[in-house]
Amino acid sequence: MRVCLGKAEVVNRCDVVIVNFNAGAVLIDAVESVLRSPSVVRVYVVDNASTDGSLDLLPRGHDDRLTIIRNTANLGFAAGNNLALMRAASENVLLLNPDCRVAEGAIERLITALWSADRVGMVGPLLLNPDGSEQAGGRRRLPKPSFVLAQAIGAARLSRLLPFLPFRFPDFLQHRDPLPEGPVEVEAVSGACMMVRLETIADIGLLDEQYFFHAEDLDWCMRVWRRDWKILFVPDAKAIHHKGVSSRTQPLAVEYYKHSGMLRFYRKLLGETYPHWRLALVAAGVWTRFGGIVALHLLSQAAQRIRGVFRSAS
Repeated sequence: MRVCLGKAEVVNRCDVVIVNFNAGAVLIDAVESVLRSPSVVRVYVVDNASTDGSLDLLPRGHDDRLTIIRNTANLGFAAGNNLALMRAASENVLLLNPDCRVAEGAIERLITALWSADRVGMVGPLLLNPDGSEQAGGRRRLPKPSFVLAQAIGAARLSRLLPFLPFRFPDFLQHRDPLPEGPVEVEAVSGACMMVRLETIADIGLLDEQYFFHAEDLDWCMRVWRRDWKILFVPDAKAIHHKGVSSRTQPLAVEYYKHSGMLRFYRKLLGETYPHWRLALVAAGVWTRFGGIVALHLLSQAAQRIRGVFRSAS
C-alpha cells in the first residue's frame, strides 16, 4: 500500500526483526505489539539458543506473518539480525529488541517519517522507560573520543551535581534536551527500536558481525551518515523498553561486550581521523571504567553473601 506525503511517496509495508535470547514473557508483548499493526507484513523472531522456554510462549498458528529462526548457538545481536535482514522483502524493516513494545500507531508514524524525504534512511521512536520517562539512548550524538572519556570519569553526572560550573562536560546522550514537537535530524538512534529503508541497507551493508553485542547500532548510524542518508528522531512514535531483560543473568559479560564494542567502533570508524595516542587514551578510559564496574559488582556480591551469613546465623 502506498500513500502520498507531499512530494514523497510512502511505502506502507514493514518487516520486523526481533532477536531473542532468554527474554522470557516480555517477548510475547513485543511480538503482539507489532502484529497489531496492519503495516507489518512479516515478523522474524531470531532465537539465539535461548534456554528459558521463551519461544514456547509465542502464539502458534493464528498468524502466518510470524516466522521463527532457531540458532543452535548465541550468534550475537548483529549476526542474529542479519539472518532475518537477508530474508526481508518489504521496503521498510524495523529492528526491535524483545524487551521493547511499540505503542499503537508507532510503526505507521515511523514509516511516514522515513518517507518524508528522499534521503531519510533511518528513523527511531521516543524510547520510554516503564515509568513513562524518556530513556537514555533513544536520541544521541555519535560518540566522539571526548564524549567517551567524559563518560568514563562520570563527568556528565558531575555537571548535573554542580550546575554552577562555568562549563559543561560533553555528553552524547540527548534525552535531557527538550522534546521536539516533530521529527528532527539526529546523529544516532537506538538499536532497541530503529526502522531502516531496505534500499538504505543495500547501500550501507548489513550490521557488522564483529560486534557481538552493543555499538553495532552506532556503527550502522555512522555508516548511514557517511553515505549521505539522514536519521530522524520521531517523538510522536513511542516504544516502551524494559531495558536489560536478556542481560540480567550475565551482567559482567554484557558490560564486557559493551566496552569492547565501543573500542571496535573507534578503531574501525575513527582510527583514520584521530591520532593513535588519543585512541589509546580512550581505550585506557574505557577499560578503567569496566574495571570499576567489575569491582563494584564483586563488592556487591560479597556484601550479599555476608548479609546471608548473618541472616542464617540469627
